[in-house]
Amino acid sequence: MKKLKKLVVGNWKMNPSTVEEAKKIALGIKRNLKTIKKTQVVICPPFVYLSSLSSTPNTMLFLGSQDAFYDRLGSHTGEVSFSQLHQFKTSFVIVGHSERRSRGETDEIVNKKLLSVINEGMTAIICIGEKVRDTNGEYLNLIKQQLTLGMKDVSKKLLDHLVVAYEPIWAVGAKDAMNARDVHEMAIFIKKVLRDMFGILSDGIRILYGGAVNEFNCNDIVKGDFVHGFLIGRESLKSDSFIKIIKLVDQS
Repeated sequence: MKKLKKLVVGNWKMNPSTVEEAKKIALGIKRNLKTIKKTQVVICPPFVYLSSLSSTPNTMLFLGSQDAFYDRLGSHTGEVSFSQLHQFKTSFVIVGHSERRSRGETDEIVNKKLLSVINEGMTAIICIGEKVRDTNGEYLNLIKQQLTLGMKDVSKKLLDHLVVAYEPIWAVGAKDAMNARDVHEMAIFIKKVLRDMFGILSDGIRILYGGAVNEFNCNDIVKGDFVHGFLIGRESLKSDSFIKIIKLVDQS
């Protein structure tokens, strides 16, 4: 099977404060991707900036959304439909982020969002991760449940429109990232669950890590092709730091 392209995704969350800042960060990233050969880069700004950044995408830089509602149209105050994102050249959509799950988003809702996104021709980045690591290994059952329920009824022909982002909640926003060896072990477990679900075709699903990623720890984590890149929060708002991470991933 051919080697999968690396992928680095920047989740800007509810930042920055102005569209001018958003444009500056995006342009700073775009200008420094000329030497990147093996890595796709995605920036996911707040909904209100998508229109202003819709001219940003090129062959290596893609625009993503932080969420998408599963109904095409309707009486859903405050929501943005998956079908409305195409006009902004949105190629990727994050679903099931822990910050949304903590507000009541269930695996069933994540599944509905994921199916709507991939059936629309975009790529869904499904976020999974445990709150704590118990000594009995129950967190592995949680990860398996998030994968099996979140990817329920996915057609095998659409597997190349799926990305799994493993973000242990206890590591998000922490001072240090998860130990590289532990990340690799979790990636192996995720691949096994995906193999059980979809067979050998699941080998085309990229796995990302997220949680306190920076230019100093990313190299060890991405070594060995266990994970194919990162989902990055705060460091993606600093174009210089974000570019350093991208270049390290591209050279791995």
